[in-house]
Amino acid sequence: MTSARPRFAFFGTPEIGVLSLEAIHALGEIALVVAQPDRPRGRGQKVEPPPVKARALELGLPVTQPTKLKDGALAAQLKALALDAAVVIAYGRILPKDVLSAPRRGCVNVHASLLPRWRGAAPIQWAVASGDAETGVCLMEMDVGLDTGPVFAREAMAIGASETAGELATRIGSLGASLLRDALPGWLRGERAAEPQDPEHVTLARMLAKRDAALDFTRSAQAIHDWARGMNPWPGAEAQLEGERLKIHRTVVIERDGTHGAPGTVLSTLASTVAGPAMVIACGQGTLGLLEVQLPGKRRMTPSELLAGRPIATGTMLTPPSDERAAESR
Repeated sequence: MTSARPRFAFFGTPEIGVLSLEAIHALGEIALVVAQPDRPRGRGQKVEPPPVKARALELGLPVTQPTKLKDGALAAQLKALALDAAVVIAYGRILPKDVLSAPRRGCVNVHASLLPRWRGAAPIQWAVASGDAETGVCLMEMDVGLDTGPVFAREAMAIGASETAGELATRIGSLGASLLRDALPGWLRGERAAEPQDPEHVTLARMLAKRDAALDFTRSAQAIHDWARGMNPWPGAEAQLEGERLKIHRTVVIERDGTHGAPGTVLSTLASTVAGPAMVIACGQGTLGLLEVQLPGKRRMTPSELLAGRPIATGTMLTPPSDERAAESR
């Protein structure tokens, strides 16, 4: 590489990629930003640009939002830009071989896990939902496989016991940008060798579906707590309360062991816990406290606020949504 500032393309779509975009903008020249197309968002379904595109336009960077990647047009565009490398974070689509090979040094993925654990579309969510104590960020040389390329930089971080996937994503975004600033220049100079991943420790992080919102109270309190955290903010966690869908935004493990009644039974409508007033639910093992919930058409509320407008008797059962439409209706 010459002494000139390196030329990059940047692929990214959601908020988690914004800080990495800014990091690359500081490290070199971004010749092109590639993002997913604008889509309807929110209750009003207003068409809005994805966060990476919005920030790129603020920085005065050129943006493209292709709907096709395999027709050769994007690869040809990238090839003509004489790029040193492309950086990819949460772009949301698999890049074909001609796109991966278009930059001189290929493409680097900022992956939100400690590879080879949690390859795939939702590594942050599955790390939390599985109760992992730590996760991190890897910088990986991309190949045609699903997050299978060799890794040249990694950094671990602890996952908080009550941290949600959304909260963790914010910290992951910051860590990814920091790792790019620290490691990418050396990699471009050939000073960082990439190491292959250990195939014996691969786990896959499949894409989440709306049906994943349903809580299964036959599981342990800890497993349910972890699942609810991992599904927050999307698709969320939910159960059925006397025929109504109940969204569950925050939980706390009260007891990890023992059997305290049929799974899903309301043991106490309002108990004092270290995390605040909670509705206590029997699980397959231990008990779970609900700290913040929401009924259809209502705002998020504490158990005290819920009970003020709706009496709930001890012994009432929380069950999984009666069918997929309960989860699909959010």
